[in-house]
Amino acid sequence: MSKFPIDLGAYQRISLDPSSNKLTDEQKSALKANIKLCRDAIVFFTATGAARGVGGHTGGPFDTVPEVMILDALFRGSDDKFVPIFFDEAGHRVATQYLMSTLNGDLPAEQLMRYREAHSHLPGHPELGFTPGVKFSSGRLGHMWPYVNGVAMANPTKTLFCLGSDGSQQEGNDAEAARLAVAQQLNVKLIIDDNNVTIAGHPSHYLGGCSTAKTLTGHGLTVLEGDGEDIDGLYSRIVTAINTQGPVAIINHRPMCPGIKGLEGSTHGHDVISVKLAVEYLESNGQQAAADHLKSIQAPKQDYTFLGSSDKWDANRNVFGDAAVAILSRLSEAERVEKVRVIDSDLEGSCGLKKIHDAYPEIFISSGIMERGNFSAAAGFGMEAGKQGIFGTFSAFLEMCISEITMARLNNSNVLSHFSHSGIDDMADNTCHFGLNNMFADNGLSDGYATNLYFPADPNQMKACMETIFFDPGLRFVFSTRSKVPLILDSEGKEFFGGDYKFVSGKDEVIREGTQGYIVSFGESLYRALDAVERLKQEGIDVGLINKPTLNVIDEDMLAKIGQSPMVMVVEAFNRKTGLGSRFGSWLLERGHTPKYAHIATHKEGCGGLWEQFPHQGIDPAGIMAKAKDLLKG
Repeated sequence: MSKFPIDLGAYQRISLDPSSNKLTDEQKSALKANIKLCRDAIVFFTATGAARGVGGHTGGPFDTVPEVMILDALFRGSDDKFVPIFFDEAGHRVATQYLMSTLNGDLPAEQLMRYREAHSHLPGHPELGFTPGVKFSSGRLGHMWPYVNGVAMANPTKTLFCLGSDGSQQEGNDAEAARLAVAQQLNVKLIIDDNNVTIAGHPSHYLGGCSTAKTLTGHGLTVLEGDGEDIDGLYSRIVTAINTQGPVAIINHRPMCPGIKGLEGSTHGHDVISVKLAVEYLESNGQQAAADHLKSIQAPKQDYTFLGSSDKWDANRNVFGDAAVAILSRLSEAERVEKVRVIDSDLEGSCGLKKIHDAYPEIFISSGIMERGNFSAAAGFGMEAGKQGIFGTFSAFLEMCISEITMARLNNSNVLSHFSHSGIDDMADNTCHFGLNNMFADNGLSDGYATNLYFPADPNQMKACMETIFFDPGLRFVFSTRSKVPLILDSEGKEFFGGDYKFVSGKDEVIREGTQGYIVSFGESLYRALDAVERLKQEGIDVGLINKPTLNVIDEDMLAKIGQSPMVMVVEAFNRKTGLGSRFGSWLLERGHTPKYAHIATHKEGCGGLWEQFPHQGIDPAGIMAKAKDLLKG
């Protein structure tokens, strides 16, 4: 730990006995010292993510340090009584797992300073088998308590803990987990950080009337509430829970980021602390060396120049909101209220829905982390002809909504869904947050109600797509990435989707002609494929490029055109098992076309970082060029 600027060797490895519900002065002093040390460390190494531009989360792990310190001491004192794992429903509290792995000797302290960096094995959510010392995978709220119930069944003589939050408790999974835990009297102890903060707001405001404590009491759990910053009270509640048979929820109230000036009580505390606030915090807490190290970090930059694209970049996830506002502005307020309802799942700032919220709050519903229920509510609003629900969340969470999508389709609902953070680009959160299985949204029968999947390639096409499909009947899914994308240019250097371009649903587009075959791509993979095509042409290999912005509709004319060429290759960031390429070859064969065919896509777990995810999967320009050359040789 010599290179880590905070002395983690000062950690005091005390032991606590749950037969005593009161701390000695020495134990309390040691716990307080450990809490300060670990909170300083978490602020420091999560802030290295801010300094490098890879983001991260500070508030959650910072908040829950007191309970983790107590659990660590209890595990050390009576490891035969517990399953000594800090199971955590909030994957964004991954800093807890990394810090404890370091304190337990599994992870070098110096590695913490590479938090979320590509190839550092420290992604934004814990992944079992990927990071030394990490003992479980997590990252989707409400998914861990049900899992821990099963672990409890496998360890009936031991006590298990699951760290939760008021945010994770909003997911329906936890209601199911609560009922099972109570029915089976499982010895699971929930430790819930109730800080009244989620990404987009305060649950007490947007879910008025909801109480985590009352909900869990209603399910039949014993509920213990108190101040999470009161060490004596916190320890007493944890010990009481241990000595109470069956499931117990310990609800700890505290403001988000207690004691961090500029973040305490703020929704901004959910995300990574800024370098400025981290430096101020560390300096005021006597950690000058850590503050100085933060000041010295320089963020790495993507310095590759992509051919065929403009130097103008924008985030399609925000352009979605801008385009929706422009379209809605043409309606009167009465028409908007009558015809449209937007339902958010705590991600309005990430999905562009905040633009609609700010412009037209009368049609906006700020809801909680309840993707299934919120999608169904949007679908219910859009059940009547002429009405439309608008829904948005991350693409990774589309998998949770499949059944609700089916029911919306069977009820002929009109829903415009925006699933941002598709694919893998800029996804330091890594594998659990990859939006890979988006094609699952098209899960109806061939004669079913209209369902179209759209992935615009750049901001111009996003605007044009929205203009065309906004009021179409049926289910429409629009995908975008976390990353910004450049404007696509034509062969003369003009904006391909600019000027008088009109988006036509279901039609593919020739971005570049080619005599030796075609690459088919879409979304953020398109500009990378375009770069590869331009460079191949410079080498005398005349390969063309097709944009397929409507992912699940066959353009028969285009399929015939490219099917008669020597080679077809699909390039995408979706799951190789379930993406466009997994069905495109069948479309060709069914029509008697037999070009040489290849498909490259995401096929292995992520590496963390930002743009580095694409070369890691072999779908960057270099990987595309290499695969095209191999295919043409074969």
